[in-house]
Amino acid sequence: MQMFETRDDVEEWLAPMNYEQFWREIKPWCLVLPYTRAQCDADIAAGEDRAEIMDFLKGLAEYALARRHNLKRRPVTVRPVLRVVSSRE
Repeated sequence: MQMFETRDDVEEWLAPMNYEQFWREIKPWCLVLPYTRAQCDADIAAGEDRAEIMDFLKGLAEYALARRHNLKRRPVTVRPVLRVVSSRE
């Protein structure tokens, strides 16, 4: 089972998954999502865009895992800004 240190880790884990992988990979986490696979399958069969449904499901899963494990965003590293200065007189 995947271990997460930050919300970014969860997003990176979910990002490459397709529809089948998503349902298979989240099963061990026992996430309580407001939509079941059967409901999503029915929506896709009715003509809903699979990509939009996937984005929505991944967002729900990321939120649920982050909330359950109190995950925060990865700290942003700020790099110094270097400027080239010319001394033309």
